[in-house]
Amino acid sequence: MHLPLEADKNTEQDGMKHGIAGVLLWVTGLLMLGCGQLRVATYGYNDAVGKYYTIRGFRMYTEVYGQGQPLLMIHGNGGDMSAFANNLPYFSKKYKVILADSRAHGRSVDPSDSLSFEMMADDYSALLSAMHISSAYVLGWSDGGIIALELAMRHPEKVIKLASTGANLWADSLGLRPDVWRDGVRDYNAWQKRMPLTDEKEQNDYKVFMLDYEQPNIALKELRKIQCPSLIIGGDNDLIPVAHTRQIAANIRRGELWIVPNSGHATLVDHSRTFNRRVEAFFRKPYRHRRH
Repeated sequence: MHLPLEADKNTEQDGMKHGIAGVLLWVTGLLMLGCGQLRVATYGYNDAVGKYYTIRGFRMYTEVYGQGQPLLMIHGNGGDMSAFANNLPYFSKKYKVILADSRAHGRSVDPSDSLSFEMMADDYSALLSAMHISSAYVLGWSDGGIIALELAMRHPEKVIKLASTGANLWADSLGLRPDVWRDGVRDYNAWQKRMPLTDEKEQNDYKVFMLDYEQPNIALKELRKIQCPSLIIGGDNDLIPVAHTRQIAANIRRGELWIVPNSGHATLVDHSRTFNRRVEAFFRKPYRHRRH
């Protein structure tokens, strides 16, 4: 989870600036595309591979890279699939990586007037079905990490294993660092002074903001529904308190915990090499229970 109006003040090295629209910076990466030729492609705007799927009342934009077992990557609040530019080249050598812009993000225009994490988890389940994929590995960051947890709770048959980084269960000062929660309250008050909103883009930005301001609301006991092995990740200086990340891992029956040293919210960006190797090792290894 990451409130779209607030940059992580103590982790500027995260390489992200969240303005009022909460948009991640576009990142350019190198991909191997058709005929073995190396081209430069911008993830999220690669028309050579981009495809829409009409599901659940909207058109969801996707890009797929690589071959092998399917790996679904889910981005965070206010972002899009370009969030995984540091991870895609590594994982696409071994997996069929599925990138998508979540409902109301990027190219996935959403006509609804509100969002929920449950709704978005159902979207990703429907996407896998539309792609004729029975189950996949799942990597989620921030709001994407919450969606990954919800996907595993609501559609356990769809998730082989999951890695979730920077997720929270509650939208309060226990699920968020107190300073981040206070900034969210400030931004909410600023939005209210601008009502009513008439601009379509602002209406969408507000809808995306309210997703994180009011949600998630997941009870710890609900995590018992998660059946798959789950790697729960957080930075030691994350927007999510380490104690909360530990709670999440401890309440998943097959949960493992990894607190990344010297990291803020962008664990998979600032420590991408270590992150990629650790997540890949988790996906590959047979499950063995570990105490936290």
